[in-house]
Amino acid sequence: MAANELYDQIADVYHLVYEDWVDTIRRQAEVLDEVLQRALGSGPHRILDVSCGIGTQALGLAALGHTVTASDVSAPAIARARREAQQRGLQIDFSVADMRRCDRHHEATFDAVISCDNSVPHLLTDEEILAAFCSFHRSTRSGGVTLVTVRDYAREDRSTPRLRPFGVRTTPEGRFIVFQVWDWDPDGDRYDLGMYFMREPGDGPTSVLSSTARYYAVETDTLSSLLQEAGFDDVKRIDGEYFQPVLLARR
Repeated sequence: MAANELYDQIADVYHLVYEDWVDTIRRQAEVLDEVLQRALGSGPHRILDVSCGIGTQALGLAALGHTVTASDVSAPAIARARREAQQRGLQIDFSVADMRRCDRHHEATFDAVISCDNSVPHLLTDEEILAAFCSFHRSTRSGGVTLVTVRDYAREDRSTPRLRPFGVRTTPEGRFIVFQVWDWDPDGDRYDLGMYFMREPGDGPTSVLSSTARYYAVETDTLSSLLQEAGFDDVKRIDGEYFQPVLLARR
């Protein structure tokens, strides 16, 4: 299943991945803002989020005063993000676009291009990732930066299948049990991720919303090399600040 199909199906419940989505929006934005301030100065900055999903990073950065443009391959996720921005009184330019063609879609350059929460590994080959990074490069102004956050696959347990629980969420619609199942390929380079939201409404039968997508377990050294091949300079990995490793590259 393609990445957009995964998020198309779960856009309305994706916030349940987080124990407290509202707090996550705030905390992640504060960390990303700090990284960008060190790289670019105090701002505010013009930021392009090329894999915004339901808006977790875009909403928080806009709330901090940045000018945010955001896109994603999933139309339902974009619709959800647009609603969330309107409810918060935030002005964000949302649209549906593939990160591999973000430069042609947005036709502008930005102080920072970001792709967070392990979105780049939805691209399944080095060639596809390089195409995306070249597009990021063309969308980044001279002296600006691209920021990518990904899982640290060098440290991942590749035994299969693997159950990854997220927790139990209590909502007005009932209790949700949220978890993932990872099925690794024999070579350990790619895996299928099943995302499950099991709903116990309290007054009816249990139901399950599930969706699956494929990932490339690409390591940060490879991503750093591909960023350099795309034309970026001064590529560095930042650990211990965000919940995932951060790759920061300057044009």
